Amino acid sequence: MIGFSLSGSTSKTNAFLKAMKSESLYSEIDQLAQRGVVALSQATPQDSGLTAASWSYEIDMSNGGAQISWLNSNSEGGVNVAVILQYGHGTGTGGYVSGRDYINPAIKPIMDQIADAVWEKVRSS
Repeated sequence: MIGFSLSGSTSKTNAFLKAMKSESLYSEIDQLAQRGVVALSQATPQDSGLTAASWSYEIDMSNGGAQISWLNSNSEGGVNVAVILQYGHGTGTGGYVSGRDYINPAIKPIMDQIADAVWEKVRSS
């Protein structure tokens, strides 16, 4: 048989767990998601500027967490232009245009800021 005993207060643990459950943990998420839109817009290769101007975001607050989706609405012929800029594409004449990794370097600092902001909220709770 295994047992344990507890002495003292569990108020700090309870406060921490309550804060983790609360949506206040994610109070800065909207501002940080908007920073992602700005970073992606600035990093997007520009010809007409339409793809760079077509970034947006959605935040899904469910299951005790938050999920940010950055979206780009510019498409040509049913193909998302931001995706083919990132990964490359074939041309109509049999050629290939190489992709350019612009999304990952642009969004990484934002993801780091999000992680830091959430961690700071956890630490201060």
